[in-house]
Amino acid sequence: MGDRKATALVTGASSGIGAELARVHAARGGDLVILARRAERLEALKAELESAYRASVYVLVEDLADPEAPQRIYDEIKSRSIQIDYLMNNAGFGFRGAFHEQDWERNQAMIQVNITALAALTRLFAPEMVARRDGRILNVASMAGFLPGPLQSVYYASKAFVVSFTEALANELAGTGVTITALCPGPVETEFVERAGLENVHGFAKGVSAREVAECGYDAMLKGRTLIVPGLLNAMLIQLLRFAPRKIAARISRRMMDERYADGR
Repeated sequence: MGDRKATALVTGASSGIGAELARVHAARGGDLVILARRAERLEALKAELESAYRASVYVLVEDLADPEAPQRIYDEIKSRSIQIDYLMNNAGFGFRGAFHEQDWERNQAMIQVNITALAALTRLFAPEMVARRDGRILNVASMAGFLPGPLQSVYYASKAFVVSFTEALANELAGTGVTITALCPGPVETEFVERAGLENVHGFAKGVSAREVAECGYDAMLKGRTLIVPGLLNAMLIQLLRFAPRKIAARISRRMMDERYADGR
């Protein structure tokens, strides 16, 4: 890479882990392409990073629920002659409820964002990284990716895809100079909890900071680690649950998704 700054594409960069990943990358001397639906927040983040770190930041406003968005994103970046060194697939969402009662179109959009767009962007940018024999990919998954998820069945399944997809590609990319990492946090203090209707849920009673998770994931990406679960207790829990009978894991997961108190305390 020489003296050229590494440029990272961060999806879902308008808030939460995505915004913090952008801050971490800029603080460490990198340039950015930041992408999300909310233009005002992206422009504010661009101004912040350019002022604080003298980073070059390009804003892309796109909705990854649109199946055509990944190709548009790739074409726009190519038209600007921007080389993506780090691809950070962070965009994603979830919501709580029984699957048979949920709106199917919303679940369809979740599958498009959490799975299809992530895979499409990886497919678009990975060949250039392999050709250069240099590149890093960070996929934001979740501890949910290791469990069946009653009351968040599609979300948990989408994160299971991200974990499995990342592990498989890590094997395929071995020796190419390109690494891929799945960041698998537990509860995080972001807008995700409110947007998913999880404020009063057992498993989301207390989360860690988005900055802490972003730094953990970023460092793991640079080291070429395949999986990283922030927090020693979370990592130990996942190891235990991976060996537990699936019915027991599902019961534990369901308990975590139950509401704590009817009055929301």
